[in-house]
Amino acid sequence: MHGKLTPKEKEETMRRFRDGKTQVLVSTSVVEVGVDVPNATIMMIEGAERFGLAQLHQFRGRVGRSEKKSYCFILAGSYSANIFRRLKALTTSKTGFELAEYDLEFRGAGELSGKRQWGISDIGMEALRNLKMVEAARLEARAIIESASLSKYPLLAEKVKILQKEPLHFE
Repeated sequence: MHGKLTPKEKEETMRRFRDGKTQVLVSTSVVEVGVDVPNATIMMIEGAERFGLAQLHQFRGRVGRSEKKSYCFILAGSYSANIFRRLKALTTSKTGFELAEYDLEFRGAGELSGKRQWGISDIGMEALRNLKMVEAARLEARAIIESASLSKYPLLAEKVKILQKEPLHFE
């Protein structure tokens, strides 16, 4: 399965796999999210060093969705101490948040310009390392959502109104 298939072709491929008519599914990273096949018990990820830890965590979450024993084999196409250290973190972490912290530590925050991966400014990403601030932001966001009223937050209310006009895709 790959990203150039039409949505109908992807659905048919997954239906055949879910129904057991297809025993082995070979796919690109299009299976990262949304695949829920309890009978899937083995996953092999080739070129694992090319993916972020959070993405690898998503991949391995595609297996082990039933009481059956499951395995996720992670194969790197090249090896170095850094690659080994990153992939080792995948085997020792307990949560996706923990993996995101490892990924930030290993790969860095990115730069707006330069040769490293692109991202928000180094200063902005550095703020994410402040776990107390991240937790405070999470609690504030939860309080806003639970208040069910954005009247105190006119800029946020306007942004939500704009976003409601477009289909959302949270990947």
